[in-house]
Parts: sequence; structure tokens; C-alpha cells
Amino acid sequence: MEHYFIILFRTVLLYLLILLIFRLMGKREIGELSILDLVVYIMIAEMASLAIENTKDPLVNTLLPISVLVIIQITLAMLSLKSKKFRDIVDGKPTIIINDGKIDEKAMRSQRYNFDDLLLQLREKDVGDIADVEYAILEPSGTLSIFQKNQGEQEGQQDSSSLALPLIIDGEVQEDNLGMIDKSSSWLLEQLSKQGYKDPGEISFCSYQNGKFYIDLKDK
Repeated sequence: MEHYFIILFRTVLLYLLILLIFRLMGKREIGELSILDLVVYIMIAEMASLAIENTKDPLVNTLLPISVLVIIQITLAMLSLKSKKFRDIVDGKPTIIINDGKIDEKAMRSQRYNFDDLLLQLREKDVGDIADVEYAILEPSGTLSIFQKNQGEQEGQQDSSSLALPLIIDGEVQEDNLGMIDKSSSWLLEQLSKQGYKDPGEISFCSYQNGKFYIDLKDK
């Protein structure tokens, strides 16, 4: 009887502890978990199940490594918030698979992503023809974001399917995205200067779409 009580106690305790840990680690949908999140979740689940099964082992043998994992994950998450380069290394970067209606086979090969994967994810978004797609972006989570041609077009306005490219993220100029619109960093700095922004390091986010900039400054 005592054995079953210990199992019950450990199950409830670890359940509440894991709920608390997941709240501390932030809110994300399952499909949007980073590699860091996924590894930590799997390891915590495995250690919790072993602690419930092996009632003779002290509970501290499970709580200690779980605590260490949580500290590591929160520390790395804070680094990801502060550094775009670190975030790209850990989480990966979005990859444009279809650019202006043209499939980028090189980008697909770099992500080990084949045409079966592409067609499957297009069908899941109710897109039956690649010719209808202007942009398709493979997100770090593995989901495919799709912008269809003439999507949301309104009378008297430009085609809203043109992709809003981030040119500055966390104060860092995104050279790859500038290259996609055949622009240079000097052009960007000149345009920002005309609008009164002298230092790109003070800009939290800047995107460019249809000849217009969206600019958000870092919080003071």
C-alpha cells in the first residue's frame, strides 16, 4: 500500500512541477518549439517517468537535473532574445523556398527538403498549384508560410502579396534580405537617415514592402 502511495505522491508532485516549469519556459505552440525547447521537454519527461517508476531512488536525484535543465534553457532563451546571431544558430533561420514565383532548388537542398514535402505542405494550406504561389517560406519550426499571388489585392492598391522583408532585426542589418531586393546597406542607411534615423543599432525592427518602411525603435 505504501508503495502505491509513493507512486501517487511522486506523480502529482512531478505533474505540478512540470506545469510550473513549462509556464516559466514561456508560451509556444507545440509546432513552434525550438530545438532547445524540444530537447529539454523530452529529457524532463524521461526523467519524470523514471522517477515515478523507480520509487527507491531519492526524488532529489530527479529534481536536481531537472532544475539544471530549466536554468540552462532559460539562460539560453535570454541569450536568444538579446542576440540575433545566437538565435539563428540555435533555432535556425527561415528559408525562402519559392521566391517571386520561382522555386529555389538550392535552398531546398540545403534544408534537405524535397518536392514531395513541398507539395504536401501546399496541399495542407489548400494550395493546389505551385504557379499560384508568389512566396513560400520554410520556418525554423518546419511549417511552410505561403503568400499567394494577388492575395488580398484591393482596388487602387498595390498587390499586398509582396513580401515584407525584415531589413533590420535587433539593430542588425540583414544583408541577405537586402540582396533579395537588389539594395545595399549604404542605400538602407541613406533611406533611414532621410526619415530621421541615424543609428540602425537603435532600431528594433525594420521591414520594407512596396516601397514603404515599417520601423520600430528599441524600448528605452
